[in-house]
Amino acid sequence: MRRVLVLALLSLVLPIATWADTITFGNQYGSISVLTTGITSTGSQLLSWDGFKANPNNALGTVSFVTGALLTGTLRYGGTFAGGTITSANGTSFDVTGIGSWASKLTGSKCGTGCALFTGWFVGPIDWTLTSLGNKNLTYVLSGDIYGELWNGRWVKGVTTQDIYTVNGQLNQGIGHIKTGTSTVILSPEPGTLGLLGTGLVGIAGIFRRKRIRT
Repeated sequence: MRRVLVLALLSLVLPIATWADTITFGNQYGSISVLTTGITSTGSQLLSWDGFKANPNNALGTVSFVTGALLTGTLRYGGTFAGGTITSANGTSFDVTGIGSWASKLTGSKCGTGCALFTGWFVGPIDWTLTSLGNKNLTYVLSGDIYGELWNGRWVKGVTTQDIYTVNGQLNQGIGHIKTGTSTVILSPEPGTLGLLGTGLVGIAGIFRRKRIRT
């Protein structure tokens, strides 16, 4: 009977230890500035957020970001842009803002009109990878780790991948365009959940200890 109780406690506690929820969101369109001093997006359309999808010809909000300066390589052939650290953004940013009533819908009425859904920055190096080099059209992938705060105060970490295209003449002027972007952030257990996990493990340890003493 006691063994059954232990197994029941494990079935309740261990999923908490491995639990981690995610939010995935996507963006599309929007022109960007592509310079050796950094890449800047100021309003790509947020088309999906955690299962919500925008209606045709509409957007849920905007996605904006700024990288650090180009550290290695070249704009044309690919390289690495600077990111920040968890304790210091170092001038980078990655922000998601809801538009109008969508901000409230996306957060379960916990956020007002024009709410900041995610406010963060890049952490670590940001990869700038050339994926197609044509006579005229050029395509790239910008990818990196992000860290920041959700509208509800939860701190999360994740990754973003932005597909970008331009043409030779525009790249020379520092102009690019976002084709699509996909980002995912991971929610770690809250302190209260971790406390519950600790209490459960202590209880299980006590049961095993008493069993050893009686045997």
